[in-house]
Amino acid sequence: MVTPLILFTDRRQAQRPLDEVVNRAIDGGARLVVLGEEDLPAAQRQDLADRLRVMLDGVKGRLVLAEDTTAFRKCHNLDDLVAAADARVGFATLSPIYPTRSKPGYGPPLGLAALARMALVVPVPVYALGGVDSPQRVRDCLDQGASGVAVMGAVMRAEDPARFVKELMTI
Repeated sequence: MVTPLILFTDRRQAQRPLDEVVNRAIDGGARLVVLGEEDLPAAQRQDLADRLRVMLDGVKGRLVLAEDTTAFRKCHNLDDLVAAADARVGFATLSPIYPTRSKPGYGPPLGLAALARMALVVPVPVYALGGVDSPQRVRDCLDQGASGVAVMGAVMRAEDPARFVKELMTI
């Protein structure tokens, strides 16, 4: 599934119940959601996943579990991207591109120049992740060769996730 935006969940940053935030993001156009929340008890996480799948099925979207390394890989450098391509994953995220409030411990931002150097080297769709919080940043990432963007905290914290996702996708 090729999409301009991938939504990663984080209930700790969500301004309202997670399934409500995701539902509103879907209303705004999100069609691929990666469910984290690995610390939830198994039954609770499965229930959440089932609810999100129903929402996404209604718009022909897709839910991916964060631990599904056949679907995608989180990458922080070119070696990670090459390994993801070798594993023939569906997509890879490259992060952090910009400074991010969500995951400040991953080191300094890679920046757009690094994204441009790495995104087109591998035959796997590369999604820019980290600090992508405006339509201009989305455009800049796409201009540098990203297949799309992945967002988490900015959508989770948005007052109106539907409107915010729509804004991000006006590229």
